Amino acid sequence: MGPAMIEIENLTKTYVMGDEVISALGGVSLSIGRGEHVAIIGPSGSGKSTLMNVLGGLDRPSSGAYRFENEPVAEFDDDQLAGFRNRRIGFVFQSFQLLPRLTAVQNVELPMIYAGVAPAERKARAVELLERVGLGHRLNNRPTQMSGGQQQRVAIARSLANGPDLLLADEPTGALDTATGQEVLALFDELNTQGLTLCIVTHDTEVAARAKRRIAFRDGHIVSDERNAG
Repeated sequence: MGPAMIEIENLTKTYVMGDEVISALGGVSLSIGRGEHVAIIGPSGSGKSTLMNVLGGLDRPSSGAYRFENEPVAEFDDDQLAGFRNRRIGFVFQSFQLLPRLTAVQNVELPMIYAGVAPAERKARAVELLERVGLGHRLNNRPTQMSGGQQQRVAIARSLANGPDLLLADEPTGALDTATGQEVLALFDELNTQGLTLCIVTHDTEVAARAKRRIAFRDGHIVSDERNAG
């Protein structure tokens, strides 16, 4: 394992729903090294997606510390969090979250627009990334003109647009058939081999088996943290 990229200590997240206080994370402590390939597993409601949202700066912890390469993310204000998400994190979701009116190239360009990348540079990088994920022949297609697997590859290309340090994927094969899902997972394996730190949230044991480390959640707590053999 490389040097620690992520260090969280006694992280909690609670939600208030009417008179009820729900604890989504109950004092989680965890370290993830640069270059790791981690699967975060557990049933629905276990806290795994809440953890991913906190790690990606999409949500704030209720208490506890979160440091990303020694940056105190838990203490960031809204502008700092937005910059952190755009600069350091790539996201891949089960539902792809592509904009239907935009072409593949335009969808991949979006994070670079927010980062202030010049038009010519961002288009060239979008084309390069789409070619990298095997979609050089689909540059000008819109999401409705592509299969689910192709849409997820566009989403992966978009997640890489700003050269993130960490890629977070939430059930990335959940909307795909088995064969297409295996192709997407092989692409993740390749990205990790190239040095990208990867955290995949999943309830699928086959997806988790491809990771090098499995962290299991239940009721807002880590119940196991194991290295996969091989």
